[in-house]
Amino acid sequence: MRILRKAMLAMMAMTIVAGAVEAAEPPPPTAKLLKTTADHSKFKELQKSFQSGPEVTKACLGCHTEASKQIHQTQHWKWEYINPATSQKLGKRHLVNNFCTSVSSNYKSCASCHIGYGLNDDKFDFASEENVDCLVCHDTTGKYKKPAGFSGNPVTKDTEFPPGSGKIVRGIDLQNIALKVGKTRRETCGTCHFYGGGGDGVKHGDLDSSLDHPDKALDVHMDADGNNFTCVTCHKTEGHQVPGSRYAPTAMDKDGAHLRGKADSTNPATCQACHGQTPHTQSAKLNDHTDKVACQTCHIPAFARGDMPTKMSWDWSTAGKRDAKGKPLVITNDDGHVIYNGIKGDFVLEENVKPEYRWFNGTVKYTLLGDEVDKARQPLAINTFEGSPDDGKSMIWPVKVFRGKQPFDPINKTLVVTHLAGEDDTAYWKNMDWDKAIAAGMAAAGKPYSGKFDFIETVAMWPITHMVAPKEKALACSECHAKGGRLDKLEGIYIPGRGGNKLLDTVGWLAAAALLGGVLLHGAIRVVNRKH
Repeated sequence: MRILRKAMLAMMAMTIVAGAVEAAEPPPPTAKLLKTTADHSKFKELQKSFQSGPEVTKACLGCHTEASKQIHQTQHWKWEYINPATSQKLGKRHLVNNFCTSVSSNYKSCASCHIGYGLNDDKFDFASEENVDCLVCHDTTGKYKKPAGFSGNPVTKDTEFPPGSGKIVRGIDLQNIALKVGKTRRETCGTCHFYGGGGDGVKHGDLDSSLDHPDKALDVHMDADGNNFTCVTCHKTEGHQVPGSRYAPTAMDKDGAHLRGKADSTNPATCQACHGQTPHTQSAKLNDHTDKVACQTCHIPAFARGDMPTKMSWDWSTAGKRDAKGKPLVITNDDGHVIYNGIKGDFVLEENVKPEYRWFNGTVKYTLLGDEVDKARQPLAINTFEGSPDDGKSMIWPVKVFRGKQPFDPINKTLVVTHLAGEDDTAYWKNMDWDKAIAAGMAAAGKPYSGKFDFIETVAMWPITHMVAPKEKALACSECHAKGGRLDKLEGIYIPGRGGNKLLDTVGWLAAAALLGGVLLHGAIRVVNRKH
């Protein structure tokens, strides 16, 4: 009996130990919590092969019935904006710039950055719902591409392009991409906004591919391991309307921070929308600057800080050189960046660029196609930032100033549209013939051309508002309050330390002398009284 009892106790002990081991095992993993209520991979409408972009959009509209109608109201779709302050008709469809000159006559190439399909020319059907490209903003795979030359259409099967070149553009699987759509990301917005103007970082200077996964030093808001803001965190979008316009920016925001649940029609993409009007809590004196100095002026000490240079000038007048094989000459610098291209001319590239500074009230005026230009008054301002120190609406803003040299018509005294991209005989990037390229471009734009061309120096500018540095890297006071400082050329304001106002200097010295005299007199009285 004693032996049997020991055996039973041993079995019970083993059972308890086994149970303990079993209980110690981790519980089975729970299902991953999705951030969306819809898993597109389960939608029957997407369980098929798609041969074109419009086919995907048609499937999307089966559920998202109002999406295309919303898109039709946006600048992203229309490429057109009527500025209420100047009445100028702006947007990519109308403007001439000093990098790739114009969308007109180059739609097939430029349409890679249009949120639509089939943008060939000015006859494009802007009323079509199925021409809206849903994938270009909502792709999460990183595989969605719209190659230049295909009028904004993705390539779904391997295609030789240009024809006869032997170069193959690989087709993409639209179904696989459609099954994995999701919210916009920095990468999807950056597909166009980082590469605008013909390459990575070309145009804005504060937008380039380094912002795909930036660290805190590059951008304190978009820091991939920190706040990890996406573009729409600030450009808070409703009904596909994206706030924050390059054509009519909010230069001065006098409103306070936006509160959740509170109706607010002001621009959510300003610094004040989050930080309010008195953002400096540890050094309240700094808040005295916020009525005249844009936050970006101090908190973006330089742009192009992500090891990606930005173009600071583009000289089209030097284009046309060929190498020993008759191909367009290409010259790169020590870092492998192109500084001369036979089909484009000379470039000046820079990194860690100090901005220039302007008074800016939010009104931007443009030189439009057809406006009279005069080489005797170059450089010609492609756009002009309006503002003054005493209009009550302007602030000191950091800007990138882009300098160029581009063709114009010296007889009609207008800028010109150049036909650049294409496989036809008139495309400059094909034959490098300015006469043909300008004649074709002006014909496409429906504007007169005298048959004569020359080159004129131009300048354009953009406000700097991305690549916000951490507060410890903000500008020190001495950067501006000093002779030869950053604001040395800015007129209409007295800056202590910079000097230049005799009246204020005199009053200041008199006040200092009076203060010193008062201190000495007080001291003398104390000494006399002590003797008594």
